[in-house]
Amino acid sequence: MKRVAPLASRAPKAAYTDPLAEVLRPGQSVELLKELHILTRDGKLNQDSRRKLKQVYHLCNFIEPLLEDVLGRQDTLTLADHGAGKSYLGFILYDLFLKARPGAHIYGIETRDDLVEKSRELAARLGFERMSFLNATVAESITTESLPPRIDIVTALHACNTATDDAIQFALAKQARHIVLVPCCQAEVAAVLRKHKNESFGKTPLSEIWRHPIHTREFGSQLTNVLRCLQLESHGYTVTVTELVGWEHSLKNELIIATRANAPRRNARERLQQILIELNLQELEARFLGTP
Repeated sequence: MKRVAPLASRAPKAAYTDPLAEVLRPGQSVELLKELHILTRDGKLNQDSRRKLKQVYHLCNFIEPLLEDVLGRQDTLTLADHGAGKSYLGFILYDLFLKARPGAHIYGIETRDDLVEKSRELAARLGFERMSFLNATVAESITTESLPPRIDIVTALHACNTATDDAIQFALAKQARHIVLVPCCQAEVAAVLRKHKNESFGKTPLSEIWRHPIHTREFGSQLTNVLRCLQLESHGYTVTVTELVGWEHSLKNELIIATRANAPRRNARERLQQILIELNLQELEARFLGTP
């Protein structure tokens, strides 16, 4: 006769754990992530997509309090995402935080026709009625009638070179309350440093900082963001600079968050002008000292 093991000695079955539960934020639409090709059609997450999703979620952690700040003051919210690309950020922000807020609207601004059209189709397919997509450069978006006269939050994630500066001009023109920037490929300042290198050698010993080409590139990149921060402070914003994610995930990693305080830092404009003069960058005054 076959013996049956006592109930107490039987090994308990391991509880099923959904591997996505440890990765996805509560309330996140799996179907949306499949449409964005972050998840495969069978709901799997590869390493590259995991890295991308981690970056977007980490950025969401910084943006969520800004959304709450605006909606705590008013019933409506407008957010413009510049250089939107496939609009990962806009779709995920809408899905997680704004689809149940009838007064909230997200605008994705992108120059590539195919990406704009695909984003429009996806928003329609998902029923995300308060998402709009514009085919325009950042500079063109400042004057277009397709956007409201005021935007509450402006984001620019990896907007290349001067596109970040255009996003700042857009935010100033639209009186944005919050600005979130992850700059990318800051080449303009480095080019001007390189252009006047010989002249700068006779003007200031600080020119040794960018004497070698690799230092010109690196110093120019860092200096660009310093000038942007001073520019924002001169227009009445408080500025926080931090890293977006660990350097092992992305080299384009600097995150600038600005919040309008209506109290310009007293010496920000003067400091900005002094730096431009000292480093022989006066030809950039229109970019950093001009008014939107």
